Amino acid sequence: MSEKRGSALALLPIGVFLSVFLGVGIATGDFYAIDAIVAFLAALLVAFVQNKKLPFGQKLKIAAAGVSDENIFTMCLIFLSAGAFSGCVTAAGGVESTVNLCLSILPLKFAVPGLFVIGCLISLSMGTSMGTIAALAPIAVGISEKTGFSMAICIGAVVCGAMFGDNLSMISDTTIAAVKTQGCEMKDKFKENFLIVLPAAILTVVIFAFLSKDASGAELSELKYNIWQVIPYILVLAGALVGLNVFLVLIGGTVVSAAVGVLTDSIKLGEVFKPIGSGVQSMYDITVISIIVAAIVALVKENGGIDYILDLIRRFVKGRRGAEAGIAALSLLTDACTANNTVAIVIAGPVAREISTEYGVSNKRTASLLDIFSSVGQGVIPYGAQLLSAATLTALTPFDIIPYMIYPMLMTVSAFGFIVFGKRKRDNKTL
Repeated sequence: MSEKRGSALALLPIGVFLSVFLGVGIATGDFYAIDAIVAFLAALLVAFVQNKKLPFGQKLKIAAAGVSDENIFTMCLIFLSAGAFSGCVTAAGGVESTVNLCLSILPLKFAVPGLFVIGCLISLSMGTSMGTIAALAPIAVGISEKTGFSMAICIGAVVCGAMFGDNLSMISDTTIAAVKTQGCEMKDKFKENFLIVLPAAILTVVIFAFLSKDASGAELSELKYNIWQVIPYILVLAGALVGLNVFLVLIGGTVVSAAVGVLTDSIKLGEVFKPIGSGVQSMYDITVISIIVAAIVALVKENGGIDYILDLIRRFVKGRRGAEAGIAALSLLTDACTANNTVAIVIAGPVAREISTEYGVSNKRTASLLDIFSSVGQGVIPYGAQLLSAATLTALTPFDIIPYMIYPMLMTVSAFGFIVFGKRKRDNKTL
């Protein structure tokens, strides 16, 4: 632990970010009226202005050291690789075929819980909740029209499933961020996380089945799929689960997706690199944000901000269970303020790692708690991208969907149950 004296003033850059980001959102009624990167740049400027005892050149070195951290660099490369795979597999028809394959084997009376299960599988394979919602929302609309179930419960099942993989998938940006900020193995975090959320997922299926037990209506029309287009997802998921290097998994998945796209005539041979480039570009924002946040955190830490937070938390944390509850609260509150679970993890990660080291919480459990509770926040805040996207695609409002966000609510209960009753092992090995 650092012996420097903590300073509340050192946290001013974070306060500036929240004030700018939330202030503009509240004033305009649109929390996406300002790009997060703009608010973060304002915070970085404040961080550079602080601590007049340090020469500006020294501040640059401190910020650069934060950015050049191995975990930050690796995380950025994985973001870009994940974007390449996502862009290519989507263009190759993998999303549509995988969704249709799953739906084609579902009895209609299990359509709603089936939407949740399919959402879990797709988001686990794709690593993106937004992509899952975009893929399944049209199907949810069709099921609602043919069964008579409310649109809200159908799209709620989709968003719940999307949050399952967003929190658990090995190629999700939130999982990558959680693992890299805590320095644990991807497969260890997956196993720890899976055990925590499994009870919530099972109970969610049961509740959705009960809510939709009176299904009626015509059978869905035949859904076409090409089994070859599903293969890239299967290979990526299998490779990730057996512990292959994430770069090899993503690059291999991208190559297979490109080959499948060309062979199935979904992608023209001369245009095979376009979707890859588009996918990489889609990850630019979170990559740049990760770099800027790393610089801000380095300066905040140098000025004593991290030590101040840790001192504050120590006043309330008693033992390892209290530390885990503190990490959970830190992640949830940060996500509520930023409306972006990946950004929340990047911000809270360094503080959470300090807490876990101080109180003997294993790095894999810390990474799981960060990922779980940032996803909980993202699944219930009405101004989060997931609910806003789902509402836009179905002509609903986020408040129509929130009552059916069963999985995030149960995930909270399950996670706190593990905090109170779960077994613990101190195992803070780094990558």
